[in-house]
Amino acid sequence: QVQLVVTGGGSVQAGGSLRLSCAASEYTGDRYCMGWFRQAPGKEREGVAGIYTSTGTTYYADSVKGRFTISQDNTKNTLTLHMNNLKPEDTAMYYCAAEPGIKCSGNGCRMCLGVYWGQGTQVTVSS
Repeated sequence: QVQLVVTGGGSVQAGGSLRLSCAASEYTGDRYCMGWFRQAPGKEREGVAGIYTSTGTTYYADSVKGRFTISQDNTKNTLTLHMNNLKPEDTAMYYCAAEPGIKCSGNGCRMCLGVYWGQGTQVTVSS
């Protein structure tokens, strides 16, 4: 099974930027959905952004559209989440996840399902 190692995160003031990276132990460039999830204290885990690595099709939660950008470097098996204009409500533990054996393109692609998970990394945004 693929192993995922997350780096990045930290603390930033509102309006700032952070980058999260997720390195996979094997090739995830074909028929994978790679995604970022987050969970704030007392709240359910939510899917933030996902990318279908075969097609480059992306999914974003409404709450992060226009602020977060997900990308996949298939040569390095690395998933990245660039987070700009961060808000205090973005404060959460962020997780990387992989869903193998899936391909999607165009509109209507759903968020990834988390089959394999990386460890969490804390993102804290102060006002």
